[in-house]
Amino acid sequence: MRISVSSDMDEPVARLLVQELRDRGHEVVTHGALRHGDDPQWAACSEAAAREVASGASDQAVVCCWTGTGASIAANKVPGVRAALCTDAYTADGARRWNDANVLAVGLRLTSQPLLKEILDAWFAAEAGQDADDRENVARIERLDVMRGAVGRAE
Repeated sequence: MRISVSSDMDEPVARLLVQELRDRGHEVVTHGALRHGDDPQWAACSEAAAREVASGASDQAVVCCWTGTGASIAANKVPGVRAALCTDAYTADGARRWNDANVLAVGLRLTSQPLLKEILDAWFAAEAGQDADDRENVARIERLDVMRGAVGRAE
């Protein structure tokens, strides 16, 4: 799987994330502080990683900033992206299963190595569920993306 990873800081947990993904056999594309010469601002690098998912250039992304909040907000502004800030394995599992999230947001401040591995284990083990209510909610989000795009073009 091709995964885009962004971080606004070159922190140990961000480097661990990249290595862990590679160790799991994924192709990793880095953005922000993890790529020399790239824009390290959380909004810019999170957007870049999210756009790769939206375009199909990457299968998924993991976006990081100090709390994970800004990275998730920026990624969610890209139509077609469903980013979820996950602070534990249960949330990561639910984000994939119920929300069909395609971008994982992680905070650099509080995510330890063992916790990061648990989050990644849950994220990759889960798949989008087929519950009718969950699928309708995801479809509603997709319609919001289309509506937002139409409004943006009208301005």
